[in-house]
Amino acid sequence: MASSDLSTILPRVVIVSRRCVRKNKFVDFVGEYHLDLIIRYGAVPVIVPRVAGVHLLLESFEPIHGVLLCEGEDIDPSHYSSDPADVLSPSELDEIRLTHSSDATTDSSKDSIELRLSRLCLSRGIPFLGICRGSQILNIACGGTLYCDVGKQLRHFVEHVDYGNYDGHRHEVEVVEGTPLSEWFGEKEIMVNSYHHQGVKRLAERFRVMALAKDGLVEGFYDPEVFDVEKGKFLMGLQFHPERMRKNGSDEFDYPGCPRAYQEFVKAVIAYQKKVNGDINPKVGSSSPKLDQEMEEKRKVIVRSFSIAKDLYDVRHDLPISKQSDLEAGAEFLESNTALSLQQEKRLKQMGATVRNSTSYLQMLKKKQERETMARNIMSKMSVVQLSELLSFYNMMGVVCTEVLERKIAFDQLKNTPGDSFYY
Repeated sequence: MASSDLSTILPRVVIVSRRCVRKNKFVDFVGEYHLDLIIRYGAVPVIVPRVAGVHLLLESFEPIHGVLLCEGEDIDPSHYSSDPADVLSPSELDEIRLTHSSDATTDSSKDSIELRLSRLCLSRGIPFLGICRGSQILNIACGGTLYCDVGKQLRHFVEHVDYGNYDGHRHEVEVVEGTPLSEWFGEKEIMVNSYHHQGVKRLAERFRVMALAKDGLVEGFYDPEVFDVEKGKFLMGLQFHPERMRKNGSDEFDYPGCPRAYQEFVKAVIAYQKKVNGDINPKVGSSSPKLDQEMEEKRKVIVRSFSIAKDLYDVRHDLPISKQSDLEAGAEFLESNTALSLQQEKRLKQMGATVRNSTSYLQMLKKKQERETMARNIMSKMSVVQLSELLSFYNMMGVVCTEVLERKIAFDQLKNTPGDSFYY
């Protein structure tokens, strides 16, 4: 597979990281559920770091075939409000900061990056999915406004966040018939999670409501004029987090519609990529359909390779050796595709999506299985006395090994202690 072809096989979905403080240092992160679903359905997540000035360098992340914005702190009111009625008193702001200490700050760099990305999507028709804060960014980019605090301004009777039961909290929303959300979930009312204190106040005119909370807060919206998955059109915001709506202690989703949102988004991203590649690299003659078909087959092979690798690393250790050849396409993609940064590649590996060292891993498993089989065969021929002596011997070796290991560790720690001298 030629390296020059690889960047056109899997579409690229840009996601902006969120900054937090860990061990007195700033750390950027993106929730892994988002990355997992993007990869599962056939695209590559490209993480844009939340760093000052990145909004001026977005061209360096091209090609961009889709944008997923999710999670983060409050959006600065200066981006959406000039109404004096939206201004809260200093005492109210202090109360909000105390109640929502993890979210009630603003991040001007993240605001700038995400608003510019949103407007880029609007100008080019790039598929866009906004989750939680991402839906609010989309509404602002299209001329809508937000409540600075739902509790203070909406006087709601619905709890939109419960810090004592963070992932388990749910509240009811009404799904509007005839919308994509209605098709995906197939129910008139669903119970959704909630992690926010801001929300849509005035929905931008271009959007149609897909879901409403019992207090009237918009929980989902889309632009029907820019929604055709097969043609690469997708413009949607969801206030809730479908990727985190999972049964307690399980990865099973509350509703089939939860992963469907990501599946349909990636379908639109793939269609958009094909459309853009066709515009940039128009094929002539009868070879065009063949080339497109070959590229699609290569994409499916790579996605399958990622899926097998994920199973291998996550939970399944009984993968047949015959699957080894299926991993090679993904390994070659990661070896050759310079579109992936080291940080992005590391993230893929942490998810179990990398396949670079899957071959050696399978060989190790095979050797371990062969040794275990051989040991069982030998021991099955031994007498009870011999087995008892063998067990006693290995118990004794375990005790000796533990004692020697503890001494060596203690010695190494002393040796590496600054300011001390050792004589051997």
